[in-house]
Amino acid sequence: MDAIQKNLTEVKSRIIRAAEASGRDPADITLVAVSKTHGSEAVREAMAMDQLVFGENKVQEAEWKRPEADGGEWHLIGHLQSNKARKAVKIFDVIETVDSVDLVERLDRICGEEIREGLGVFVQVDLGGEESKAGAEVSEVPKIIEAVLNSKHLTFKGLMTIPPFFDNPEHARPFFKRLREIRDEVAPESGLSMGMSHDLEVAIEEGATVVRVGTAIFGTRTRPQT
Repeated sequence: MDAIQKNLTEVKSRIIRAAEASGRDPADITLVAVSKTHGSEAVREAMAMDQLVFGENKVQEAEWKRPEADGGEWHLIGHLQSNKARKAVKIFDVIETVDSVDLVERLDRICGEEIREGLGVFVQVDLGGEESKAGAEVSEVPKIIEAVLNSKHLTFKGLMTIPPFFDNPEHARPFFKRLREIRDEVAPESGLSMGMSHDLEVAIEEGATVVRVGTAIFGTRTRPQT
């Protein structure tokens, strides 16, 4: 078994253990394998292990990678610049980083022009206040959700957040808990995309329905992002 297959098996086992320890069904948790900076051959190796949901940080990377490793479901998990919205609509099945009403309206309009129905979106919420990370203010979240629900071509999937990085995963728990509380207030039946390689267990304990895992599957980044 090669490294990616071994790593993927271990990550899926971690998800199962965390879910069962929390009294949850592991089938309710989606693993997004984040292949940023790794080539299409790495994606194909994961696909051979029945991993069918992938995440990319950059539109331009997915633009060349998806045709070389087509299949499954692809999520944009990095910040979406307005001038990349049309390409994103064409490439991705789900955009996890919607953070404004303006972006909702732009995506909806482009979907109509491109005859693209049912584009999934998560609303990214800024809970850490870090300048390097995007996301909507908590007070803006209800308006953004309303705009998605009133759109013609978008499907609301839930809320997403990227907390500050902590060596101790327990320190991320308050951010995951807060996102769950916000979700329960504004859209209780929707999903929660939160948790990555080092803290996915804590995220699952706090209700994550989507975890985004890169290095624990594919290893360290193989080249600088462009």
